[in-house]
Amino acid sequence: MTALVIYLVCEPETPVLAEAAVEGGADLIELGIPFSDPLAEGPTIQRASERALARGMRTGRCLECIAETRTRVGVPLVPMTYAAILEAFGYERFVTETRAAGATSAIVVDLPVEERPEVPRVQLVAPTSTDERIARCAASTDGWLYLVSLTGTTGARTEVSPALGGLVERTRAVTDVPLYAGFGISTPEHAAAVARVADGVVVGSRAVQVAEEGPAALRAYVRSLREAIDATR
Repeated sequence: MTALVIYLVCEPETPVLAEAAVEGGADLIELGIPFSDPLAEGPTIQRASERALARGMRTGRCLECIAETRTRVGVPLVPMTYAAILEAFGYERFVTETRAAGATSAIVVDLPVEERPEVPRVQLVAPTSTDERIARCAASTDGWLYLVSLTGTTGARTEVSPALGGLVERTRAVTDVPLYAGFGISTPEHAAAVARVADGVVVGSRAVQVAEEGPAALRAYVRSLREAIDATR
């Protein structure tokens, strides 16, 4: 079954929202640890991160958010953040404490594959990655490989990146790890298109937008994605 991954920023309401997303059919929850300079994020997640920081969601409170989310859902939880957060918090401490809180792995957007091998994490590759780079990331990734379907920042788009198909083909030529694709996926039609070529669909910015309307809206939105994905089988 094609996996459906939903991204949410760590805020006080996030555990309840994550529970709603799982009820709607999410198979994995990414939990964004807010950062003041999120280079890979578009305006929607930037605003959510700024709001979370203004509400006091520093790393310690994000760990509490992960732990509370774990009491509500049984699916994998993957915190997503930046190297500066781990640098300040401590790399090994981050791994130890996120795992103790219930995290399954991590995504560190700007931490090169060559650095900090003691941090198990999902690696990212993009259409600009060389075949050698893709192979190296695939060999080091923790569980699955994140395919960034387009160059630039996250954000809802009107269509799935035409570069995704080629990236999937190149990546499948060097690895058999599961390939989950994200960036720019926002509608059920997008999700279905990605499900036809990848092993997982990652939805971020649009999920964050819908989450602002509350758990019921998020549950219904995720269910619409799940139904579209399942219809491709």
